[in-house]
Amino acid sequence: MPYLDTYTVPLTAHTAAHLLRRATMGPTRQEIVDFTGLTPAQAVARLSANVSFTASPPPPIDYDETQPTAGQQFLNLPYSTQRRVAFNIFLRYWWVGLMCEQNGNPSILEKLTAFWQNHFIVGQGTIGDYRISYKFLTLLRSKGLGSFRNLMIEITKDPGMLLFQNGNVNQKVSPNENYARELQELFVVGEKNFAGQKNYTEDDVKEAARVLTGWQVFSDVNTFSSGFTAARHDTANKTFSSYYNNTVIQGRFDASAGDSELAELIDMLLRHSESSKHICRKLYRWYVNPNVTQEIENNVISPLASFFASPANNFAIQPVLEKLLSSEIFYQESNVGAIIKSPTEFAIGMVRFFGQEIPDKTTDYVAFRKMMEFVHWNMAGLQLDLLNQPLVFGSIAYYQTGYSKNWINGNALGIRGVQIDKFVHPYIEYKPGKLIGIDFLAWIKSLQPNFSDVANTPSITCELVFEELSKNLFAFDLTAPQKNFLIDTIMMKSLPRSTFTREMTNLRNDPNNINNKNAVMWRGGLVMRYMMRMAEYHIF
Repeated sequence: MPYLDTYTVPLTAHTAAHLLRRATMGPTRQEIVDFTGLTPAQAVARLSANVSFTASPPPPIDYDETQPTAGQQFLNLPYSTQRRVAFNIFLRYWWVGLMCEQNGNPSILEKLTAFWQNHFIVGQGTIGDYRISYKFLTLLRSKGLGSFRNLMIEITKDPGMLLFQNGNVNQKVSPNENYARELQELFVVGEKNFAGQKNYTEDDVKEAARVLTGWQVFSDVNTFSSGFTAARHDTANKTFSSYYNNTVIQGRFDASAGDSELAELIDMLLRHSESSKHICRKLYRWYVNPNVTQEIENNVISPLASFFASPANNFAIQPVLEKLLSSEIFYQESNVGAIIKSPTEFAIGMVRFFGQEIPDKTTDYVAFRKMMEFVHWNMAGLQLDLLNQPLVFGSIAYYQTGYSKNWINGNALGIRGVQIDKFVHPYIEYKPGKLIGIDFLAWIKSLQPNFSDVANTPSITCELVFEELSKNLFAFDLTAPQKNFLIDTIMMKSLPRSTFTREMTNLRNDPNNINNKNAVMWRGGLVMRYMMRMAEYHIF
C-alpha cells in the first residue's frame, strides 16, 4: 500500500467532497463543483493559497443593538467587567462566523485553528478577559501553519496560557508544575509512546518548571502583556533524564534568561524521538481516521514524523498537512466516512452545505448575531463550546478511547434531531423576511430556469428533486433500495410518484397559492428530515 505517496487521480465529486469535508468545516455545493477535476495536489494547494483570503479578518464588534457601542470594535476600548461575558460570547460568534463564511474561497485555516484550539486549551471561563482570549485565538490563526517550534515558544509566553496553566505564578521560591507537565504530556512529547511506555519522568516535569520560572502577566483596564521578571527566575542549572539524553540547560541571570532557556527547552523537547510522532498522530486522527493501528503507526505516522522533523522541513506544519491531505491513505475508501461529525462539522456543515446566507458581521451585525447564536449554541448543546472546553485535554471525543464515537449517544442524537428540525422546518427569523434554514421553494425553483413556463419545459419529477436534494449529502452513495425507500415511503408516503409531478405542475401554474406551496414544501421537508437523521449523514 502506498500510504503517503501522492494520490494523483483527478478529483470526482465524491473525492472532492471528501477532501472539503475533512479540510474545512464542510463544503458548499458550489465548492464541490469547483474542486471536481482538480488533482489532489492542485486542490490542496488551492486550500492553502486561500488562507490569504481568511487570515486577517476585521476584529469582532459589539453585536448588541441595545448598546451605544453596537457595531463598533470593543477590543480597543477599556476592559469592561460588566460586559465581559457578552464580549467573550461575541468573540466565539466572530470565529464561528469565519468558519461559516469562506466566501467561495475555502481554506485550511479554520479547521486547523480548531485543531490547535483543542490541542492548546485556554478556557474563557478561567481567563475571563476577552482581550486575552482574542490574542490567543489570533496567535493560533496567524502561526498555526508555520513553525511548530516558534508556535510553542509563543504559546508558552502567551498571557492566556500563562493564566490558564498558572505559569503566571511560577517563580523560584514556589515553582508551579502545571504548564511544565502539560508541555510534555499534551503539547509536545506525549505522555506515552505508541507501545504505552512513558516518555519522561516526574523529575523532568520539575526541571522544566524551573526553566519556566519568571514569566508573568501584566494587565489593567487599558492594556495587558506578558513578560519575564529575572528576579523571579531560578538561575541554577536544570538537568533532565535519559529520555532527553541527560540534557543540561544552563541557568542564566540576565533579562534574556527567560527567552534563552525557553528556546533551549523547546528544542530539547522537539529532539525527543516521540515528539514529532505525537503531533503527526494527532493530525492523522483529526483529518484521516481516529483509529491508528500498528500498520498505520509504522507506515504513515513514523515516516510523516520523519518528514516533519527533517532539516528541510524543520517542524513546519503546512508541508506536513499538505502531504497528508494529498496522500493515498487520505483517499483510501476505508477512510471515507471513518469519522463521526463533531458538533462543528454537524452545525456549521449544515449551514454551509445548504447555502445559508451569512449576514455581514460589520454592517448587518444584529442579523449576524442571531445567525451565530443559532449555530454556536447548537454546537454548545452537543458538548462543544469553542474557546471554553472544560478540560485541559480538550473535548472528550478528541482524546478518549472511542474518539469521534463519543460525540454520539442517545441524548446527542435527540438533540441533533431537534436541530435538524429547526433547519428543515425553519421558523427562526434572523432578519426581516429571512428564516434560518432550508428554503425549499427557492431551491426547487432553481432546478428549472423557466419555472413558470410549464407548457414548453420538462416536468419537475420527484426523482429529479430527490437526486438534487441528496447529491453529495452523504459520504457514501445511497443504494438503489435506499433511494426507492426514501422516495416512495418517506417522500411520497406510498402515493404514486406521478402525484409529485402533478403537485409541482400546480405550483408552477400558480406559485402564489399557499396550498400548492405547502404540498411541495411538505414533501421536501419529509425526505430531508429523514435523510439528515440517517447514520450516513452523521459520518464524513
